[in-house]
Amino acid sequence: MKMWERNLIVCWFGMFVTSIGMSQIAPVLPLYIKHLGISNTNLIEQFSGIAFGATFIISAIFSPIWGHAADKFGRKPMLLRASLGMAIVVGSMGFAPNVYVLIGLRLLQGIITGYSTACTTLIATQTDKENAGWALGTLSTSSIAGSLIGPMIGGFIEENFGLKNVFFITGSLLMIAFIATLLFVKESFIGEDKGKLSAKEIWSIVPDKSLTIIMFITSFILALALYSVEPIVTVYVTQLSVNTSHVALLAGMVFSAAGFANIISAPRLGKLSDKIGAHKVILAALILAGVIFIPQAFVKNPWQLMGLRFLLGLAMGGLNPSINTLVKKITPESLTGRVFGFNISAQYLGVFGGSILGGQVAACLGIRYVFFITGALLLMNAIWVYFKVYKKLVLKEDPLGI
Repeated sequence: MKMWERNLIVCWFGMFVTSIGMSQIAPVLPLYIKHLGISNTNLIEQFSGIAFGATFIISAIFSPIWGHAADKFGRKPMLLRASLGMAIVVGSMGFAPNVYVLIGLRLLQGIITGYSTACTTLIATQTDKENAGWALGTLSTSSIAGSLIGPMIGGFIEENFGLKNVFFITGSLLMIAFIATLLFVKESFIGEDKGKLSAKEIWSIVPDKSLTIIMFITSFILALALYSVEPIVTVYVTQLSVNTSHVALLAGMVFSAAGFANIISAPRLGKLSDKIGAHKVILAALILAGVIFIPQAFVKNPWQLMGLRFLLGLAMGGLNPSINTLVKKITPESLTGRVFGFNISAQYLGVFGGSILGGQVAACLGIRYVFFITGALLLMNAIWVYFKVYKKLVLKEDPLGI
């Protein structure tokens, strides 16, 4: 087995588990906050929103910082730091004496994250060109699937093993990821000292700034689209269900359907992007995803919604690997960690923004408008990509040879 293949296996598991660690708390937060002594319903909802969203906002701030550290000191040290740190912090949440300590630990979790940034950089820089798209596509399934399936796993653990064991079991899995990284990840790293350069000077080294920015914004909209239904999915499933005795389970299945589909399609579409070009896959995936969002507003039962969410996951599976492949090709290797750090920051902001967008649109206009507006954003993004990326790389001579 080649070094990059072994690294890919370990990084996939590690990113899957760390993504679960970021998101598994969503369905159990209100219950745990109530367990910690908060009885007022409004306060429970308020603290739940703060505890869930704060981690992603802080992670968006610190991802580029850890990306910088990965470029300077190596990617494996960052993997070890993030996995061990998250194992300790997530496990400690089970011992939180009150809600303020819990929120503090969630903030600390956001600070020490960076596993995804280091993994993506490691695989992007050490995988041969012929397999880069497939490798990044496979890797991207771990993060998205972990984030989308995490809430369902958290709910399952809570129901079968108890509230505190959600944190203890997840912390144990993160410790396994740390040990696997320590033993099996190998890295050939020669750092370049760019640490003394300012952010402005670093940005001046990036060859194609406009294309890089478009990829960041596309990553943001991708995450926003996937998470825009999170605040409203349980309510929507309740409206669609005749029998409401299994609403929580159905809502979890609906939300996670896109994650399961992503696991299937991302490696294949990543490999396709190696053959026909990442820009073509990005454009097609954006159009298909935008179109698939619209009929979700007209479904008659939860199973139709689940089927459309599955199709959405198949289409969107081509976006993350293709974006990463394109970013890798236009970024100097010495800056890869920082650029991927900014890209992952955009995704974290999209997770937070999607949750806010879905809740606000549903409250002001109605649940069905969440699907209309999210679909419209994806289609507008597709139009932008067509004129600024696709036409540039296909209809004109590309000086970068992408």
